[in-house]
Amino acid sequence: MGGMLSQSLLNLVDAAMVGSLGATALAGVGVGAYLNFVAVSMIIGLSSGVQSVVARRIGQGRQSMCAQPLNVGLLAALLFALPLSGLFYLLSPWLVELISSDPEVTKVAISYFDARITALFAVAMNFSFRGYWNGIHRPGTYLKVVLLMHAANVVISYGLIFGAFGLPRMGAVGAGWGTSIAMVLGSLLYFKISWRDARPNGFLSALPDRNTFRSVSNLAIPNSLQQLLFALGITVLFSIIGQIGTEELAVAHVLINLALFLILPAVGLGMAATTLVSKSLGSDKPEEAYRWGWDVVKFAVVALLVMGSPFWLFPDAILSIFLYNESARELGILPLQLTAASMVIDATAIVLTQALLGAGANRMVMRITVSLQWLLFLPAAWLLGPVLGYGLAAIWGLQLLHRCLSSLLFSSIWRKKQWINIRI
Repeated sequence: MGGMLSQSLLNLVDAAMVGSLGATALAGVGVGAYLNFVAVSMIIGLSSGVQSVVARRIGQGRQSMCAQPLNVGLLAALLFALPLSGLFYLLSPWLVELISSDPEVTKVAISYFDARITALFAVAMNFSFRGYWNGIHRPGTYLKVVLLMHAANVVISYGLIFGAFGLPRMGAVGAGWGTSIAMVLGSLLYFKISWRDARPNGFLSALPDRNTFRSVSNLAIPNSLQQLLFALGITVLFSIIGQIGTEELAVAHVLINLALFLILPAVGLGMAATTLVSKSLGSDKPEEAYRWGWDVVKFAVVALLVMGSPFWLFPDAILSIFLYNESARELGILPLQLTAASMVIDATAIVLTQALLGAGANRMVMRITVSLQWLLFLPAAWLLGPVLGYGLAAIWGLQLLHRCLSSLLFSSIWRKKQWINIRI
């Protein structure tokens, strides 16, 4: 939770710094950030794939082999993420223009996206390292690295945005370069720690064996595909909102970052469920795995209720940190209150999807999440927003209904326990 919360706080700090440059800069960074989200989603499955296999090996008592999945993740970062980064760099102008037609917003978005995409290989490595340290029950290592990485990000981004500390003044694009530099520094620190502590478990001692490579791939690819389609869906949603107006686009960027403030800690709890469920199944304790799912859900609901209450009680004060225009804040008040309610409801789906990843039910999770987003939510958002003109509040109300349905479906799947018999 601490690691994921630090990520969401970092997103908010970036939004606050860029927000001082105006709505155009904020909207441009928003477009670039969601395109980067699409790119990152193609390799994010490495985290859950590595973590699930590592935890399963720990549960099976095969400690000396538990770093083999990490080796698979690092190899994938080199063979897949590096060329993918070059491809996105070449396509960035075309991709940005698919979302925004405002030339000023487009200019900022292309520069920001180009800066972020250069560190995609480092992001892939960091996902793999995160999966390993969480999988062996040492999330404190992940937390230490990510806090140092985020602290570096804030300092470097501030310097590059505003020209502080003797750095060049780059404006909004400085936030992108600051994040990329911090990601590379994080990878170097992970390597140093892993070389010292993970060598006895097989870190970089040999090429991964075929079974480990297959196990990680079978889990990572469906999850990455699911996350890619989810990210594309968020980008399509951003494009839909862009059809309403630039001010709405800037407000939506802030709202989504505030939603991440609640979502990411819940994902952190879900990651705990991934490890606990996978380890229990590896130890042949299915009922224990089943109880872990519900216990983590209860904790997540309470945590999100407490964290989200200021969104409901003081929406204008919170939005004023990021939006300096009164009319923009008025657009965001009701959607922000709906965000607080929907995140509490969504806690069940967030945790149980991660728990199902620990059980190896990646394909089932992919089918459900993709269907709900692409067949239900996005068409309805387009109809209510640009077509019928109901605006941001209607789209965020629709999200509330979407998350209710998602939590009900995943609760039903968890109760049926068909995931118990999956082998990884």
